[in-house]
Amino acid sequence: MESQQQDLTPAQKFVERVKKWKFPEGVEFASPAVEQAYQRRVQMFIDAMTLKKPERIPVCFSSGFFPCGYAGVTPKDVMYDYEKLGYALKKFHVDFQPDNLAGSAIYGSGKTLELLDYKLYRWPGHGVPPTEPYQCVEGEYMRADEYESLINDPSDFFLRTYLPRVFGTYGPLRALEPFTDILEFPSAGLSALAFGMPQMQQALKRLMEAGEAAIEWIQACRSIDTATKSTLGLPGWIGGFAKAPFDMVGDTLRGTRSVMLDKFRQPQKLLAAMERLVPLAIDTGVRAAKHSGIPTVFMPLHKGADSFMSRKDFSTFYWPTLKAVILGLIKEGIIVQLFAEGGYNQRLDIVTDPDIPAGKTVWMFDQTELREVKKRFTGWACFGGNVPSSLLVAGTTAQVEAHVKSLIDDVGQDGGYILSTGAVIDDAIPANLHAMIDTGKEYGVYR
Repeated sequence: MESQQQDLTPAQKFVERVKKWKFPEGVEFASPAVEQAYQRRVQMFIDAMTLKKPERIPVCFSSGFFPCGYAGVTPKDVMYDYEKLGYALKKFHVDFQPDNLAGSAIYGSGKTLELLDYKLYRWPGHGVPPTEPYQCVEGEYMRADEYESLINDPSDFFLRTYLPRVFGTYGPLRALEPFTDILEFPSAGLSALAFGMPQMQQALKRLMEAGEAAIEWIQACRSIDTATKSTLGLPGWIGGFAKAPFDMVGDTLRGTRSVMLDKFRQPQKLLAAMERLVPLAIDTGVRAAKHSGIPTVFMPLHKGADSFMSRKDFSTFYWPTLKAVILGLIKEGIIVQLFAEGGYNQRLDIVTDPDIPAGKTVWMFDQTELREVKKRFTGWACFGGNVPSSLLVAGTTAQVEAHVKSLIDDVGQDGGYILSTGAVIDDAIPANLHAMIDTGKEYGVYR
């Protein structure tokens, strides 16, 4: 099967992925009507993403922790109690009926993270109050003088250097010798020495506990999502996850401050590291999309916004390797969903790159002028976003309805458009969220 897949063209690979998305194996729908509703929603997304006019504009958003508060449970609850997670998501999906399924795995497993002693994030009930969302703890988890180690062997660097710094349980892995040392008979036995150390054996037992907790969590998530899909006909539309190579370095290896300094102090090493990470980012997305059966890969663009770096630096440091990842994913029959956080008003002429084929990317915007986006993206890429979180939290239903209608009138008339929020929704007035979804469905019908 793998060799046959490799022989297909990108277009043929996409067709095969779409079939698996639209006709998922192993899902027993509650009724033929629910199955038809599922397939109609999938087709709406496919049509919008490939620049056609669907029957109406798809309405979706990133739900964040909103379903928790709406259901009367806390973010901590859904990370530790999977019955409460299922209850919150069921209530949310039944009551609001967006066109996309809000996946349960995004909330993570608090028990697993505790067993791993994860230090990169504080999460509800573990470093932040039970009612609050995550917080990233940035730091220099890769030192300035370690670029060569990352470039020479990324997997080895992650295994023996990076992971022990961000996971307490992985700490003893520092004692391992590189696995590439195991070449002949004498080195085979020596390679096992570290596993005899008491601290390593304790860590392995802890990892086994974490593995058991992870299995319990992911099985619960699959059950929750399958139930939502089979009873309500709501498809997932994010099939996998990948990151821009600049963000891979800047988010959780070097940290924001350090990566910005590296642009000036050691630009060539930064560029070389990002080039090295391109195939890894592609592989991450492809494997995830294959596993999910959904032909899309989501990429949040954390550090590419207008306010983070100059146009020159964006063109030098951010865009080239991001473009390479996009093209690599497209080659594998995947549509790339790019979440342009912040403003991209000064980037639109750069990202509308003629090397990227039309109808193979989806751009969701946060604070970018969508009328300008429409001018540049029509006939090239699907786009959406720009329903502000602030409006959903502090506006009136009339204001939300007016904003949604204005967006559809201004940029949603010709297809290739998805109505969505500009950011993840952790909090909102429920009536405003209903107004967004209901107005989008009613006003967004193509005639």
